[in-house]
Amino acid sequence: MSRWRPPAPGSTPIITREGFEALRAELNHLWREKRPEVVKALAAAAAEGDRSENAEYTYRKKQLGEIDRRVRYLSKRLEALKVAEGQPADPEAIYFGAWIELERTDDGETLRYRIVGPDETDAVRGWISIDSPLARSALRKRIDDEFEAPLPGGRVRFLVLDVSYGAALPE
Repeated sequence: MSRWRPPAPGSTPIITREGFEALRAELNHLWREKRPEVVKALAAAAAEGDRSENAEYTYRKKQLGEIDRRVRYLSKRLEALKVAEGQPADPEAIYFGAWIELERTDDGETLRYRIVGPDETDAVRGWISIDSPLARSALRKRIDDEFEAPLPGGRVRFLVLDVSYGAALPE
């Protein structure tokens, strides 16, 4: 008897224009530049003879499989994504695409994030997924609102200091 597990919830199919263009550029790079290079190297490795002990051939086959998997994923994902453009009807509230500045009420630490789609999250840049617990808790809040977010280290209270929209981090 096998263990049945329900499928994982799908990620929200929404993305910013910049994120969509970056994924499309990645797909074009893989398909038009990277894949032909790997195919050429694979053909050269295959021409060397015995493939059973040919490390270059094995490596290139694996690399080609990884590229093809990523190309398939990106092709399907780009079709499913919806690009969110422009500001929401209420730019004073937190919605998708917002830059938010939060203060942790327990220690006063100030944090800046941008709420983006799950395909474009980047911790270094401060871009968090709309599916994250922090973003879900912050949605529809306004400046000076307090809210509590269930984070991995426990529940944390935040105060909204600023909300803005645009491609670049506000100063």
